[in-house]
Amino acid sequence: MELKASPHAPVREDWLARHTEPVLEPELPIIDAHHHLWDRPGARYLFDEFLADTRSGHDIRASVFVQCRAMPRAAGPKALRPVGETEFIAGIAAQSASGSYGPLRACAGIVAMADLMLGDAVAPVLEAHALAAGGRLRGIRNTTAWHASAEIVSNPIPPPPGMLLAAAFRQGAARLAAHGLSLDVWAYHTQLPEVIDLVRAIPGVTVVLNHCGGPLGIGPYAGLREEVFRAWRADMVTLAGCANVVVKLGGLGMRVGGHGFDQAAQPPTSAQLAAAWRPIIESCITLFGAARCMFESNFPVDKGMCAYPVLWNAFKRLAAGTSAAEKAALFSETAARTYRLRELPKAIAPALPQAG
Repeated sequence: MELKASPHAPVREDWLARHTEPVLEPELPIIDAHHHLWDRPGARYLFDEFLADTRSGHDIRASVFVQCRAMPRAAGPKALRPVGETEFIAGIAAQSASGSYGPLRACAGIVAMADLMLGDAVAPVLEAHALAAGGRLRGIRNTTAWHASAEIVSNPIPPPPGMLLAAAFRQGAARLAAHGLSLDVWAYHTQLPEVIDLVRAIPGVTVVLNHCGGPLGIGPYAGLREEVFRAWRADMVTLAGCANVVVKLGGLGMRVGGHGFDQAAQPPTSAQLAAAWRPIIESCITLFGAARCMFESNFPVDKGMCAYPVLWNAFKRLAAGTSAAEKAALFSETAARTYRLRELPKAIAPALPQAG
């Protein structure tokens, strides 16, 4: 499949440096529930870059890496090539777990790529990932965000339409339960009816809905934020009724969201981000409850729109009205439970649940 140019806003460190602000609630433990690492032409974001961001003032205890085509195997069976990414990330996780770089446990959970269109034949691929992950494999994600409009692209390799409805995909997704794995799904709000159908078809699999369910704001949806919100919320109400769904709060800094912060002379403040994202984030928390929501950075993708400390300040502003227990769930406990991050040292993770 043709590799397109990156659809993401480029990271401009000099532009991001134009705005700084004090870190809010620096003592609040955080698990970054969704980030990437990669080395692409003009876009390097590896452990050193992630470490620099996580050291910017917030108490980031651990993170979950999500597949992004980083370091696949160059040869061998096509189905097993994504295992190279897991091998790569497991090495970084081990590097972080050594303690030589501080208390952060980066990539404590790994969400890998295994082609679920293989159906039942995906089982040996899952086993290969588990072996490569060194005990850190927690879920699987495929590229599924699709729209007919050529203006709406969030992946350099767009998927074919209809994957979430395909019998083979669902057969493969159903196999995840036996391996103790969740399914991360990135879909636009226009695909949420397909997500609903999928979720109901695999009740034994925890489905982690990425990026608030993908409300769109560009192309045919430019200038239609209220209409999009109503359609998005109606489907999110239905999804909230499915007990096996958890939602990641974030990813709203992507270009497909249409907020366009990267077009301004100055980067956004956390107050500006919170104001723009409040209807979506607060609706998710209201509908699903804090125990089924977790904040994510989606870095380095969202870094094209805002700085890491500013992003987490925005999330803290958005959670200001929640109770202490709800805040703990949103910032660490839901991620720890969903991705079974029980191996974190208690000394650095006193807020994490220890249930089996």
